Amino acid sequence: MRLLGLFCLLLGALAITGQCMDLAFPTARWFFDVSREVPLLRFSGNGFLWFGWLSSGLLVLGGLAILSRTLRAGPKNPITTRRIRRFCEIKRGYYSLLILVSLGAVASLDQVIVGKRALAVHYAGKWTFPAFLPTDFKNKDFGITDQTAEASADYRKLQRAWRGSKDRRVILPLVPYDPTGDSLPPRSRALVLRDNRYYEGTSNKPYWGLVARYDDSAAGKMRLRYTMRDGLLTGAVDGWNALGQPIYSAEYQNGEAITERYNGQGDKAQFLAAADTLELRAVKYHPAPPMPEEGNWLGTTSQGYDVLAYLYGGLQVNFKATLIYLPIVYFIGITLGMMMGYFGAWFDMISQRLIEIFSNMPFLFVVIILSSMVPEKFKGLPIILTILILFGWMGMTAMMRTAAYRDRERDYISAARVLGSGTTRILFRHLLPNTVSIIVTLVPFTISGLVSALTSLDYLGFGLPPQYATWGRLLSDGLANLSAPWLVSSTFVVLVGLLVLITFVGEAVREAFDPKKFTFYR
Repeated sequence: MRLLGLFCLLLGALAITGQCMDLAFPTARWFFDVSREVPLLRFSGNGFLWFGWLSSGLLVLGGLAILSRTLRAGPKNPITTRRIRRFCEIKRGYYSLLILVSLGAVASLDQVIVGKRALAVHYAGKWTFPAFLPTDFKNKDFGITDQTAEASADYRKLQRAWRGSKDRRVILPLVPYDPTGDSLPPRSRALVLRDNRYYEGTSNKPYWGLVARYDDSAAGKMRLRYTMRDGLLTGAVDGWNALGQPIYSAEYQNGEAITERYNGQGDKAQFLAAADTLELRAVKYHPAPPMPEEGNWLGTTSQGYDVLAYLYGGLQVNFKATLIYLPIVYFIGITLGMMMGYFGAWFDMISQRLIEIFSNMPFLFVVIILSSMVPEKFKGLPIILTILILFGWMGMTAMMRTAAYRDRERDYISAARVLGSGTTRILFRHLLPNTVSIIVTLVPFTISGLVSALTSLDYLGFGLPPQYATWGRLLSDGLANLSAPWLVSSTFVVLVGLLVLITFVGEAVREAFDPKKFTFYR
């Protein structure tokens, strides 16, 4: 609990500090970023980012409250200590928890791990840190004077251009691509000439497909594009000048030109001679297969996004959704459930009828209808989570109602009433601690249900907007492009892997907190 309090306090403090000092700290920047993106989360009149300030303030106050409570707490409960020891003995759940915590730590590093903005740039004798600044640098800020001078700085291009320079340097994240909004040009792979035929890498089969000669393969600037069959140039050929204007076309047969047309400036022979000095590469249009030599370890999506960066963005979305969804759902479910069980009578009857109405609604259809009714400009993670929260509190409420019914007539509750304790104190200081085993056991399975719900909604197209990287949308993209099996396989591995880890933790927690092992009643 002390570590949780420190984490909440640090995260809230970083968010407030970053907003005041115009800095973008990893993860902490999200609260104010989402407040800027979703109109409902800011005041339209003066642009006050109320969601960012409220979330940051709650994190700071919650962290201080947790730390204060842990510092004033007495010795550890021996039963809790035995439960934790028992959980650590269940290696499957213990190691799964360590892996999940490690994944959460990696996801919290945000733009330090994944992003197209440079971590640091050394230019003109000084260092700048674009990834940690909200300022959008231009190419002209780093000495680019061509037609792209006013465009946003392309740090990947700068790194290639400055390679080998001693006074200019660009340090990029481990995966130098944004999860979304960073469409890459078509990928390409060098061809190898063996026995007068072209092969792709170490393949023993002659290459079939599109090939091209690039001025800049990383930028996708083609000079000539061919069709290759059985390792030989066969079919139509197109050529462009340095400005991207079509100036050449031809028809090839078994590596030889049959017909040619040229309408560019200068001599055709000079144009072809200059193009022949460029490397012949296999063209991989999106979705492109995994190409480590190009930096795309798991390939690209049909939109041209790097799959590894996209998966990382989906992992971040799941962790952020969990951190917001769990406290709200459990606060509503625990509070309402304990009140239903403790008070009973008309309050319990009305609440039960309300739960029956909500539980009889077809969850998926209602969520789809509500999601489709929200205007596009208001859509985002807070809106989707609000819809999910409307239906997510009922399971916890039923469990807590049963526990409160069971314990409200026990001796310790009666003693608290006799001593003059108020209802709030009885519920949260006496009744709630005796239901911790129920709460802790349900947490992993609630997380698993949330991840599955988000993935399902995104797969059906009723989830988060396209600017969010989501595993459901990537799974849908893979099923729409069955010729690109790396999309489905990578999504399946990470999704099932995460759910299996959460399930292992849930099973271990359920066994460790089993009341039959450590609790005895007379």
